[in-house]
Amino acid sequence: MKIKEIIVVEGKDDTTALKRAVDADTIETNGSALTEETITKIMLAKEKRGVIIFTDPDYPGEKIRHEISRRVPGCKHAFLPKEEARERLGRGLGVEHADPENIRKALKDAQLMIEEAAEEITQEDLMVAGLIGGPDASGKRARLGKILKIGYTNGKQLHKRLKMFQISSGQFAEALKAIQQEDENSNG
Repeated sequence: MKIKEIIVVEGKDDTTALKRAVDADTIETNGSALTEETITKIMLAKEKRGVIIFTDPDYPGEKIRHEISRRVPGCKHAFLPKEEARERLGRGLGVEHADPENIRKALKDAQLMIEEAAEEITQEDLMVAGLIGGPDASGKRARLGKILKIGYTNGKQLHKRLKMFQISSGQFAEALKAIQQEDENSNG
């Protein structure tokens, strides 16, 4: 699988894992210390070929993702759920520990997400769906994050994350439907 976009990762172990899964070029941030030189490279990459941000599903990875998104708007996002990014012995967490198949799926999802027109999902939509302020809102957000592959968020972050990952209203509605069906199956 050849990836047109340049993939931004945290380090050389992530690049190695990606090369086992796909044919792609990477830019490494060398951890959370994003330099101006790295940001300039990412800006040029986005302009020339497009960029997919593919950081670890942990706090430092999300911080890097957020900073790049803020400084270089319009990047695509690939995301691995924590359970797909764990080292076999359970100690490490990151893109470098993911199976090649999970890496390919995350990259394919990132490419598809941007192609769908995203109709704005509002704060009111989130409240009506019981994702903010409702009973078990936290649990529903966790399930939604897993289904949409955007990670867990608190109530304040959810709207921003949906926009950042350019989740369409159709994708959002499908995810809510899946949660409702899970609830019906577990209660019935």
